[in-house]
Amino acid sequence: MMHGEQKTYRFSEAPIWELQRAYYEEQGITAWQSGEVPQYITSNRVMAISYAEMVFGFLQDRARMGQLRAQVMILELGAGSGQFAFYVLQELTKRIQQARIPLPPFRYVMSDLAEKNIAFWRQHASLMPFVEQGVLDFAKFDAVNDDVLYLQHAGERIGAGDLAQPLVIMANYFFDSLPQELLYIEDGQVYDCRISLQFPDEAHAMSASQLLKEVEASYQYQREHTYDEESYPYRELLEVYRRHISDSHILMPEVSLICLNRLKALSQEGFLLLTADKGDHRLESWEFNEPPKLIHHGSISLTANYHAISYVCEAQGAQTLFTNHPYTYLNIGCMLNLSEPHTYGLTRLAYDSFVEGFGPDDFFNLKEAFDAQLEEKTMPQLLALWRLSGYDTQFLLPCTKRLIELIPDSKDHEWIALQQGIDHMWAHYYPMDDNTDVALACGILLYQMDMYSEAIPYFERTQPKLANDTTVLYEMAVCYYELGQDDAAKRYVDRSLLQSPEHEEAIALQALLISMA
Repeated sequence: MMHGEQKTYRFSEAPIWELQRAYYEEQGITAWQSGEVPQYITSNRVMAISYAEMVFGFLQDRARMGQLRAQVMILELGAGSGQFAFYVLQELTKRIQQARIPLPPFRYVMSDLAEKNIAFWRQHASLMPFVEQGVLDFAKFDAVNDDVLYLQHAGERIGAGDLAQPLVIMANYFFDSLPQELLYIEDGQVYDCRISLQFPDEAHAMSASQLLKEVEASYQYQREHTYDEESYPYRELLEVYRRHISDSHILMPEVSLICLNRLKALSQEGFLLLTADKGDHRLESWEFNEPPKLIHHGSISLTANYHAISYVCEAQGAQTLFTNHPYTYLNIGCMLNLSEPHTYGLTRLAYDSFVEGFGPDDFFNLKEAFDAQLEEKTMPQLLALWRLSGYDTQFLLPCTKRLIELIPDSKDHEWIALQQGIDHMWAHYYPMDDNTDVALACGILLYQMDMYSEAIPYFERTQPKLANDTTVLYEMAVCYYELGQDDAAKRYVDRSLLQSPEHEEAIALQALLISMA
């Protein structure tokens, strides 16, 4: 049973936003570890390579302008689990090392609202090398209120005008989760669309996540003359909506726009914004829009109004890039809110090559179709798409069963390519918990290819979690036997039989080892 709150709210002031903050602060990294908040679509290696290429192009553009001394700050908003930052840092540092050309130094700053997330990053073994190199720092940043950054490792305060280079901002699945105003446009008139909420009777005993999942929204409309006043900062944008669309609900990202202005003030040179979300930049896509549905995945998200953000940035002199083709899952934008944005040719070229030409949204579409047809794929096809994914971890796991089926009939060079891919993938692995699925999949695949010395380190990484797994113990015993390490083989076969006394292969191996003693 639900009970209704009599009060109506401006959409940006509704309790859902405080619940959203509470959810992230309560859950911390658990929100991603549990899978409750999706992250793969914006935290895969294809996405990271695209962003790294654009930042690399931007650093080259700054170098061409003679701006080599001052450091470029890269600020990731809502860095979440930290996986995306790890991938970008790997790819960006690799390009800089390989290029061996003069470039300005950079520092990547991971930011989030939740202290628990920052604590997780600070102790994460995969991120520590970048901290030690001086290219990574952390900051708590509240996009609704903050106008300065405090770098936790360096102990620096970044305030208005402190950055000599443009600020690079990364914001994935970020603007859709910030408070927004909701307007209704009809016959050239602007109405404030207010929201009332109904929560379950037992709401007092529910978590923030449960409340966000169970809440039901209804809307009421009233004329709001604030939007007609000359002083309203986005009046020109509203004029566009009044003239061109009708019978439409518009999410007005005032909080996002104010946040971008505050971040722009940190630099003397403006900002480069790289952003990905579900949300459209085309005006016609907002016509006849229904009231928003509160999409729930632990927290809530709406639709990012990239048209509004682009329009306001372009009014400030920015150049904004979005794909000419429609997106399916993820719209990726590059906004150069800089003086003379057209001079940043290498940045724009990277966008054209790694987003417009073939980008993360294209890859996700391809992978989805591929996953549905795994049983039909050949070893060369699987290896080809795995390479295209940048040897992404989440690509391997769904393919493991099919790869095992294909290994017996595959050629030697395909075995070698699979083994090299496994090692390459592991070098890019970013663990978020003690899940051993990835290590186990690697060990099993190498074992199936008789690559026993290569399989052992991966099997060992499954311990102690799988210390009582009969199959793992037996296969480790076989590996050591094939390598001539009989004492180790005996230890593991004995442990295997302790767990499963009737395991026929283990019994036979134990007998063989005894006979050889």
